[in-house]
Formats: sequence, C-alpha cells, structure tokens
Amino acid sequence: MTRVSDANLGTTPVRPGFELDEASLDTWMRANVADYQGPLIVTQFRGGQSNPTYHLATPKRRYVLRRKPPGPLLKGAHAVDREARVLIALDRAGFPVAHVHGLSVDDTVIGTMFYVMDMVEGRVVWDATFPDVPAEERAAYFDAMNATMAQLHGIDPDAIGLADYGRPGNYFERQITRWSSQYLSDDAAGRDPYMDRLVEWLPANIPLDDDASSIVHGDFRCDNLIFHPSEPRILAVLDWELSTLGHPGADFAYHAMMYRMPAHIVAGLGGVDPASLRIPSEETYLQAYCARRGLASMPGYDFYIAFNFFRLAAIFHGIKGRVLNGTAASAEARQRVAVLPELMALAWAQAERATRR
Repeated sequence: MTRVSDANLGTTPVRPGFELDEASLDTWMRANVADYQGPLIVTQFRGGQSNPTYHLATPKRRYVLRRKPPGPLLKGAHAVDREARVLIALDRAGFPVAHVHGLSVDDTVIGTMFYVMDMVEGRVVWDATFPDVPAEERAAYFDAMNATMAQLHGIDPDAIGLADYGRPGNYFERQITRWSSQYLSDDAAGRDPYMDRLVEWLPANIPLDDDASSIVHGDFRCDNLIFHPSEPRILAVLDWELSTLGHPGADFAYHAMMYRMPAHIVAGLGGVDPASLRIPSEETYLQAYCARRGLASMPGYDFYIAFNFFRLAAIFHGIKGRVLNGTAASAEARQRVAVLPELMALAWAQAERATRR
C-alpha cells in the first residue's frame, strides 16, 4: 500500500495566487485574538486544497488560518463562515475540535473571508493501514474513530444552536441534486459516462429511511483527524467545509468507504486484508457503530456507500475544473485530477454492487 506523497505534507512558502496581506492580518489578529503577540510568520499548508490553509507562527504560539479561495468559484462552495460556526458550537459542546479565535467576513483584510483557530499539536495519519502504529494498538485507533463519529451523531443540534445548520429530512434527494448540478454545470471539467449514469441511478434508488438527521461532518477520514502524539485518542476533527444537518448513516458510510477505497486515491484499505493488519473488518466496524448508536442494523448501507463515492467523485471533478481555470495549483490538486477517472468508475461499481444486494 502506498502512502500519500510527501508533497502533500507540511508547509511551504505561500503559493503564487494565494498571497495575503500580512500587515493587515497582523492588525486583525491584534484586535481579535486574545494574547496574540507578533511578529507573524505565514506559510501555507500543502494540504487543505479546497479552502487554502495557512500556518501562522508567532514567538509564543501557533495558529491556523482557513480562507475562502480567491478567484471565480461555484455558488455556495467554500463557506468558511459555516466551518467557523460549527467549530465554535461543537467546541462548546465538548466535542474534539480546534478552538476558533475569530471569523472575518470583511474581504478587505486579506482578500477573502477567513477564520483563525488554534494549531492543535498531535499526529495526522495519512495511511488508513496505520503503518506507524504497533499492530496490537491499531484496533484501538479504529475504535477511537468509530466512537468519535458516534459521539458527533449523538449531539442534539438544537441544544448547541445548530437547529438551522441544514434542513432535516430528504437528505439524499437534496445532496444528489446538489452534487449532480455541480457536476453537470462544470463545463471546464467535462462529462463522464459513469457519472452520467449515477446522476440517473441515485435518485431512483434512495432508501425509504431518508428522514434520520444529525450533525454530519461530510469528510470524516483518518487524515482529517489529529490524534494524540502517543495515544489512540482524537484531539481534533478537522475540515468541516462539507458539514451540515444530514443523514448519520450516510456520514458513517463516507468514513467506512475507506474499506473499499484504494490508498492512492485517498486514505483507504482497498485490496488489503484487515485481519492481517489487526484492523477490524468492515462488517465489524459497522456493527460497532450501530451498537454505539443503538441501531440493530443499517439496511441502506450499500446505497450510502455508492452515494458517497459519487459525491467524492463530484468533489474531485470540481477540483479538476479549478485546476483547468488556474485557481488550484497544488500537488494535491493535480493528484486528485489524475485519479478522477478511476474514482468515477469505482463510484459506478458501488451502485452495481448495491443493485445486486
């Protein structure tokens, strides 16, 4: 199994086209971040492709800045103000997220809206086989991921001020419409026969249980988590751009599709025997989540997996469009475009699998 390229790790000088006014940012930090003391050194994370992410270093502390990308964007995408809102609410509820110091919707500060949060120190696992974790400890790391997702889905949105964070019910219908429209409207990225089939197949095969609703992360993967440096414990869940009120089963299935995802596309276990690595099987992992949520089973699971492969392919398709119009230039973006044809074929294969069940 291959690992994510080192080109996606760490920080780099701010890339051309993503510069920001450091003097203006310093002024904003002094007014909005408690105990902030410059001078400020700004670099850019190689990851964080969808919303450019920056490392802010000061003599005493480190912070992370997430911003809306510059340039022409698809309507409704890159809503960093929504990210900040959910982080603030979940932080108050005791869920593991980075503390947000402030949000700026004033484009005159650095060119686009942004927010600043704490830099959480820990470890990020880029390979779903957890190769750097002793074999006897891997099951505990998987259990931590499983428990954290179940914890998120058990939080009452109304109780933490997120009752209007999305629309409950009809989640699949709305999401399929959204991602189909985004795919079909991106002329620069082109069309694909597998995606065209999915645009027709998905709305015709939505399970009957489309009314369940909870806070959903939308991109819950091991590489969007910060683990304790030496313990199987999650300190922070990152990258909330796709979060909303939605179907918890769909959110879990997105996370669990790692079992069917080749590692060179995103952090996945496709083609690997979990038992040989002392990792729980897909069935065992699903059963553990259901037990935590008080569910006897998850009948729509295979449809949820197919939907999530489609949605991820639509996201990568959008990245391809941004690469072609010059607003995404990172190594990660180019990697996403390179694997897009394979991902779209895999998405249709999941639909065929769900049909056979």
